[in-house]
Amino acid sequence: MVGVWRISWAMAGILVASQAQALTCRDPAGFDKWLGDVRQEAVAKGIAPAAVDAGLTGVTYDPGILKRDRGQGVFKQSFEQFAGRMVSANRLRVGASQLKKHAPTLARIEQQFGVPGPVLVAIWGLESDFGAVKGNLPVIRSVATLAFDCRRTEMFQAQMFDALRIVEHGDLKPAEMRGAWAGEMGQTQFMPSSYVKYAVDFDGDGRADLLRSPTDVLASTANYLKGHGWVRGGDWEPGSANFDALREWNKSQVYSRTVGFFATKLANGETAANLGQ
Repeated sequence: MVGVWRISWAMAGILVASQAQALTCRDPAGFDKWLGDVRQEAVAKGIAPAAVDAGLTGVTYDPGILKRDRGQGVFKQSFEQFAGRMVSANRLRVGASQLKKHAPTLARIEQQFGVPGPVLVAIWGLESDFGAVKGNLPVIRSVATLAFDCRRTEMFQAQMFDALRIVEHGDLKPAEMRGAWAGEMGQTQFMPSSYVKYAVDFDGDGRADLLRSPTDVLASTANYLKGHGWVRGGDWEPGSANFDALREWNKSQVYSRTVGFFATKLANGETAANLGQ
């Protein structure tokens, strides 16, 4: 019986220590040393020292990012609630206008990537109100803070390295890389690794600019969906390969259904007068 108690207390001690580590993880005082190690690793991975210096100089730890990360709630809205709020009369009207405005570009994009314009415009509208709301937090500081945290170090350290590759490639300067709290940036909210893999220079100005170029934004979004299995000419109803591609964009069934709902209304030319679901 004594042996059992000893094992129980030992296990309890391990559990308490584990919980304490999960709560405190790393001491913020060690952030600068850790960042120095990351600098060396980035260079060892072949990223140009000048890009590493440009991207990491002055980067600080931001406890506010971890507060946001810890404060994420479970998504509880139904499709009817979410779609009813997000596919508003104004967003539908602006979406139809953008579909018309960018029709030639969207036709070229569909020809190359196979993704119809209404789907791209729907994502654009839901992610940033067609570029109006992109977030204003420094991306490298955000992903560095999340990488320093112990919960998803490997994931966000990879995002850090790819953020530095964006700088190295010349697509964006570090000061331009501003976005949402988890590092998403641009008019359709690409993480740095998705930016590196799927961003395309479709307007031909020499760089993939997902902050200011709607042409690059829409083409890059199409390239992402194509890269995740989008089937040319297919529909995007739940259960289809294209719906699965939308789920790769956002894992939420409700969000993906809302993209499809919005896209279908745009494709059918429906107006704000008939928003019925």
